[in-house]
Amino acid sequence: MNIVTYNVNGIRAALRKGIAEWAAATDIDVLCLQETKAHPEQVDLAELRAVGFEHAAWHSATSKKGYSGVLTLSKQAPDLVVPGCQLEVYDCEGRVIRTDFGDLTILNCYFPNGGQGDHRQDYKYRFLDDFLAFVLELQKTRPNLIVVGDYNIAHQEIDLHAPKRNENTTGFLPDERKWMTRWFRETGLVDAFRHLHPETVAYSWWSYRANARNNNKGWRIDYHSLNPALAERIVAVEHLPDALHSDHCPILLQLTS
Repeated sequence: MNIVTYNVNGIRAALRKGIAEWAAATDIDVLCLQETKAHPEQVDLAELRAVGFEHAAWHSATSKKGYSGVLTLSKQAPDLVVPGCQLEVYDCEGRVIRTDFGDLTILNCYFPNGGQGDHRQDYKYRFLDDFLAFVLELQKTRPNLIVVGDYNIAHQEIDLHAPKRNENTTGFLPDERKWMTRWFRETGLVDAFRHLHPETVAYSWWSYRANARNNNKGWRIDYHSLNPALAERIVAVEHLPDALHSDHCPILLQLTS
């Protein structure tokens, strides 16, 4: 199974930039998109259906239009779709969609960005703690779990190009980094990319400013977290920076069956 996570920074813009053609040329079974910025009735997915993604599980923001949102596309029908994490304070922003395929559960997530002021950073911290509790409870019945998406946090210094300069920047704050350590410790989940590439520098997001992408001055803030049994089935984890539909790049996780 090949699972891609990709913050598209607007699904309609990504479609105009050729994401369907890219997906057709890439071996993907489940395509997890974040920051869709749209509701289902606003988007024509015909191009993606035509290349095999016949099933679409949406969770869009109701708090305001054109904001946040997650979408899981798959070639196989999921056995179960559950939007949200059953907490309206986050679900109104369209941040989590669950899809089950047999005994495998995929959570496609878009974590809050704390960059719009102290109130949003506080909201982000509350989300992190509540989401961790949600996942710990889910693991009791669905241990075969993969949590993919844009976490909006770079965990270690290796995960961004200028760690010292960004110690007081949201996304690399000490308490955010401590939460990431706690996340992996308490859930027992494994950072798929670091599991396979402990010392490799690779980024998944670049600012639009200062030619950051061409200079590869980025951050690794997009992840696949998965349980240890699944980690033993990892064949490859690849960042695909040549896909240019967004300020993020897709990340492909390949698992043996």
